[in-house]
Amino acid sequence: MNRVFIKTYGCQMNERDSEQVASSLRDRGYSVVDNEFDADVVLLNTCSVRDQAEQKAIGKAGYLSKRKRENPNFVLGVMGCMAQNRGEELIDRLPDLDLLVGTQKFHRVPDHLDHLIRSANGQGPRPSTLVDLDEEADSQNTIRDHIGKKNQVSAFVSIMQGCNMNCAFCIVPKTRGSERSRPIEHIIEEVEELAANGVKEITFLGQIVTSYGRREFPVVDGKSPFVQLLEKTNDVPGIERIRFTSPHPRGFKQDLVEAYRDLPKLCEYVHLPLQAGCDKTLRAMNRPYTKNRYSEIVNSLRAVVPDMYFSTDIIVGFPGETEEDFSESAAFFADIGFDMAYIFKYSIRTGTPAEVMPDQVPQEEKERRNQVLLEILSRGSLQRNERLIGTTQEVLVEGPAKRGDAYTGKTRGFRNAIFEADERLVGQLVELKIDRVTASSLYGELVLAGVDTF
Repeated sequence: MNRVFIKTYGCQMNERDSEQVASSLRDRGYSVVDNEFDADVVLLNTCSVRDQAEQKAIGKAGYLSKRKRENPNFVLGVMGCMAQNRGEELIDRLPDLDLLVGTQKFHRVPDHLDHLIRSANGQGPRPSTLVDLDEEADSQNTIRDHIGKKNQVSAFVSIMQGCNMNCAFCIVPKTRGSERSRPIEHIIEEVEELAANGVKEITFLGQIVTSYGRREFPVVDGKSPFVQLLEKTNDVPGIERIRFTSPHPRGFKQDLVEAYRDLPKLCEYVHLPLQAGCDKTLRAMNRPYTKNRYSEIVNSLRAVVPDMYFSTDIIVGFPGETEEDFSESAAFFADIGFDMAYIFKYSIRTGTPAEVMPDQVPQEEKERRNQVLLEILSRGSLQRNERLIGTTQEVLVEGPAKRGDAYTGKTRGFRNAIFEADERLVGQLVELKIDRVTASSLYGELVLAGVDTF
């Protein structure tokens, strides 16, 4: 009864939460397996950002319920954002559920499984469903452990939880609570441990990562707590690259812009959520910036790093978005020249202001607008990649590619690169001469002066 499979839906923060749960379960003596059919316990770590994500998780839980009816000792749990958002109403829909754990209670999962398994073994009463959705002080400080992975090159590091923004479309403040930040020294200790284990690249995570510590820690020499954290991380031996996600445009003050100029390990890649390229839609979304301010941020970053790469989040079909509004947004999207984007069709989230807004956009129109932006993105991304043909790019070798005998890695600009290599280069920074590209990938040959690649 100690084999656990964890399936994760959604963002990098959910991936990191699942990793923390897996680490704590292994410390407790559980075996974390890679196949749900080998597991005695299946935990679904869920997402609520879009309805489709919730429906996928509910469908999976329904499918697993059949297995539970065949094997009463099989344990089924739902964790994370959907558990927090829907609460005990999920039990009505999924009566075979054993465990329901909220976003501030991931560290309690081993205790809860211990209790459920003891009950299954006749060592106590077994509850119909064990529910733990309450808030817990300092829960942000429980996400600090990592699973030791062979040849681990990069790692996510959660630096805060929660969100204090009130975007009209977003359920995250409800599911993740208010902003809570970890002490800088604790984060640096975690980074140093990862570096000692061979990790070369760190990605800091937060709902609004650039809001890190703004209520808990002081500004020093005109630098925000987040920039102070970047500076200290830049000094950690062994760490070669620093990234972060997801920020908010309002977090890009001059100190952060200058950090891209001054910190050599901070990669020239910015994920800068736009959400809409129309001021009218931005106001309706309760996003506290304009197109002009967004352009100023982009231009300031390109001024310090001319080859900066940009990705974004953007929503099509927000309530009240007219064809004229969308055309304006699409034109702005094209003008910025994003290298990558997550393009979302607006999805109603119960309990958000946008749920009851008039002039909801038909689904087929959302689909059309989505395709328009995808085509703009594909053309722009291909053109940017084509400019790299003949150049040499620094690549961090991550491991074997999914297909063939090739290896894969990322450039500093977060472009995916595919090339022939050898396992001993995993975790190394190499020079790659680009000879062909697609809209999403770079292909080339390693430039290893005096070194035999194979």
